[in-house]
Amino acid sequence: MNICNRLLIVFFSLLFLQACHHGQMLHPRPVKPVPEAESFRTGLDNLLLSNAERFKGKRIGLITNPSAVDARMRPSYVRIYEHPGLNLVALYAPEHGLFSAAEAGEKVGYATEPRFNLPVYSLYGKTRIPTPEMLKDVDVLIFDIQDIGIRSYTYIYTMANAMKAAARDHKEFIVLDRPNPLNGITVEGNITREPFYSFVGMYPIAYRHGMTTGELATMFNDAFGIECDLSVVRMSGWERSMFWPQTGRSWVPTSPHVPHWKTALFMPATGLIGELLSVNIGVGYTSPFELLGAPWIDALDFTRRLNELHLPGVYFRATRFKPYYSVFKGEMCYGIQIHISDEQAFRPFEAGLYLLKFLYDRYPGHSPFAKENRLSSFHRTAGSDQIYSDILEGKSIEDIRAGWEDELQAFLKIRNKYLLY
Repeated sequence: MNICNRLLIVFFSLLFLQACHHGQMLHPRPVKPVPEAESFRTGLDNLLLSNAERFKGKRIGLITNPSAVDARMRPSYVRIYEHPGLNLVALYAPEHGLFSAAEAGEKVGYATEPRFNLPVYSLYGKTRIPTPEMLKDVDVLIFDIQDIGIRSYTYIYTMANAMKAAARDHKEFIVLDRPNPLNGITVEGNITREPFYSFVGMYPIAYRHGMTTGELATMFNDAFGIECDLSVVRMSGWERSMFWPQTGRSWVPTSPHVPHWKTALFMPATGLIGELLSVNIGVGYTSPFELLGAPWIDALDFTRRLNELHLPGVYFRATRFKPYYSVFKGEMCYGIQIHISDEQAFRPFEAGLYLLKFLYDRYPGHSPFAKENRLSSFHRTAGSDQIYSDILEGKSIEDIRAGWEDELQAFLKIRNKYLLY
């Protein structure tokens, strides 16, 4: 062995002994497990921390999907099933199914959950309200699904229908509360009017309502006459000013086209327009609700005119994209990408009105309302036909908003009675 190799052996031996002396190798720093959130807890977290004495001897049915997880990303139904004080006997699935694998609007049938062999009753198939047969083996219905704070998202109406069934069959109904990812303060948009009530707008609430599922359930039950035996397991550590990232939790896609929490903030801007199938809104591409484009749009002109409006908290960037499916599949679309610079200041519903009005005014040969068979869907999602008629009449966005201001103020008064935080 030459002198160089001997010196290297001595050098590394000294390093090893020094490390052992300081405990760095004999006692390596332990890897910390993922901590349970201490400052913020969902209704599920608080339920699991309780002694569950109130559920003794009761059979539980759970309405849920993959969005309902605990702080360690474990599914709600798994945690409840494995809890020694809880007896989970049935599952109920909203639109998209128990595993959120079905497309929007796709009917889902009965299934069996493979891990625990539990029945899974679909509430978005042959029926959207639980039948007496579906509830005959349960004493308590629990709702645990993450909502996105938008009126047209169907999960809150699955909850309302299940509450009606619970009232009918004299079952206890419990909501495990979760945050509104868009904060619990900002309210914007019009109010649903009769005769436009539907499964994307069953009650007269604002498009961006600023309420949690527990608060909505309380309002539905009292103000809108469901009158079931309702209780809400509240969150801890949630403040109304919080957007989703401030909860410290990871986002689980609530449905196939809501992969990120911020998607919910884009949705009020483009979702209504998407109902008309006149342009592509990023559905069918990598950024659902974040884009707006069509083969006939002048992207640079569109972008310049939108940015000249100086809408708060948002910037529009010219782009092009080719959808893999949906509207204009395989065709190059030109348009905009929405970039949010300030979540607090951004008003997506108002931005969407400007987008829609611009498309109608600037491209008369490609009216967003050209497909008459899509108008009924647009009106249901919009909550009335007012936006449609106002844009056709050439009203300004300020005048359009003024048309529902009294209804919005009335909603805010009702809403205030049911805020839990």
